[in-house]
Amino acid sequence: MERRSFVRQAGLAGVLAAGAAPAVVHAQANVRWRLASSFPKSLDTIFGAADVFAKKVNELSGGKFQVAVHAGGELMPAFGVVDGVQNGTVEMAHTAPYYFFGKDETFALGCAVPFGLNSRQMTAWMVEGNGLKLMREFYRNYNIISFPGGNTGAQMGGWYRKEIKSVADIKGMKMRIGGFAGKVLERMGGVPQNIPGGEIYSALEKGTIDAAEWVGPYDDQKLGFNKVAPNYYYPGWWEGGPELDFFINIKAYEALNPEYKAIVEAASAVAHIDMQAKYDAKNPAALKQLVGSGTKLFKFPKDVLDSAFKESMALYSELSSKNPNWKKVYEDYSNFRRDQNLWFRFAEAGFDDFMQAQKL
Repeated sequence: MERRSFVRQAGLAGVLAAGAAPAVVHAQANVRWRLASSFPKSLDTIFGAADVFAKKVNELSGGKFQVAVHAGGELMPAFGVVDGVQNGTVEMAHTAPYYFFGKDETFALGCAVPFGLNSRQMTAWMVEGNGLKLMREFYRNYNIISFPGGNTGAQMGGWYRKEIKSVADIKGMKMRIGGFAGKVLERMGGVPQNIPGGEIYSALEKGTIDAAEWVGPYDDQKLGFNKVAPNYYYPGWWEGGPELDFFINIKAYEALNPEYKAIVEAASAVAHIDMQAKYDAKNPAALKQLVGSGTKLFKFPKDVLDSAFKESMALYSELSSKNPNWKKVYEDYSNFRRDQNLWFRFAEAGFDDFMQAQKL
């Protein structure tokens, strides 16, 4: 008889009388894991999700399951965490999957692609659609199982030394841009640079790059980008709702008992919600402060957005013709996006448009 069923039917007194209690009490052994983050500790929002996860795992297990969190560069390079988890060097990582599009472009679909899903739509695809199932099938090729680990919400479009007045200003521009979006920037004539968060400021300050994007006002202000590039653009057309993930080595995960697996799932859900709540709460004040200190706020010119959209759709079509992993996931992703946009244009967009025009 299964232990849980036995406990329910026999009751505590019956269990004690049968001598089964010690097996229940000692079923959960102590577990110690290491988590390698791709982010610097200074960013309490995006790095902080791993701390939230570790704290919740500790609480739910009564201290028996502990996760030590390490910032990007401590155990391995920020962009080396997939290799670390795949090889079992660490049990898990917290990262943005699109950083690893160089291994396979399909990684980006687990995070964000230009003109993709917003944060609510992304969570819906993962949880209620086929997203988590499809991405886990793909990640299994890397000995990884994934759990949603946060979302920043729609991001800003970055910091620029010079104003972007038309798509012509993209030509030759060296820009730090996260992951997969660089492929689209390159098709527009730009020169993408994939640089970890902790190294962006120095590259922008030294003029090694002409522009840089990270997330949004709260993080960007902490990183000091406004001090070296005064022009701040929106929206981040490449990141409408980027999901962060907890990547766990499959062997390490499968070695957990059912209770610990449930704890991992629950803790990741808490961290997932917590991250965007922090960004949504902290970004408004940070944006006010940035503009108040001299930051120039601009919306991307229409021809920039039109060109980016055109090149994005062309890229996706090309990838579908040559990458079967991409084709399988993207077909489901794009169908889900179509239906989501049909719905969001009415209730969500209608409400938001009205409310944002009010003087409250």
